[in-house]
Amino acid sequence: MKRGRSSKRSTEQDLVRFGISIPADLLKKFDEHLIERNNQNRSEAIRDLIRDRLVQDAWSEGKGEQVATVTMVFDNQNLDVQRRMAECKRNFGAHLISSMLVRLNGHQELEVVVLRGAASTIRSEAEGLLALKGILHGKLVMTTPGAP
Repeated sequence: MKRGRSSKRSTEQDLVRFGISIPADLLKKFDEHLIERNNQNRSEAIRDLIRDRLVQDAWSEGKGEQVATVTMVFDNQNLDVQRRMAECKRNFGAHLISSMLVRLNGHQELEVVVLRGAASTIRSEAEGLLALKGILHGKLVMTTPGAP
């Protein structure tokens, strides 16, 4: 008879246990980082790091279809930046999936734009949008629809 944990339910993917060697001071810093995040154990944190690296690699290698959000804060009284943002979004064509606009205060708005397509195209479009004069702050966040 086989010994093992066959009585436990299988998940979608079987978990594999493995050992790693890591300097004690690095592990201590990692554990301190996890404590600051309050709710993550080492295994989940390492899985997140691996997933993040795989997404970065997919973007840098331009593999397949990618997804990104572009988050921007701008002065809503600057009509020129609003006009240029609208022009950029029209040029995105089918790459523009969705956008959301939120008023932050009397003069500032936050807009989140979701783009989908080839990595190089999406990055170029996002960088063009973020480079517009009048964007007070912005960030591109890249992911992939097939994230591991």
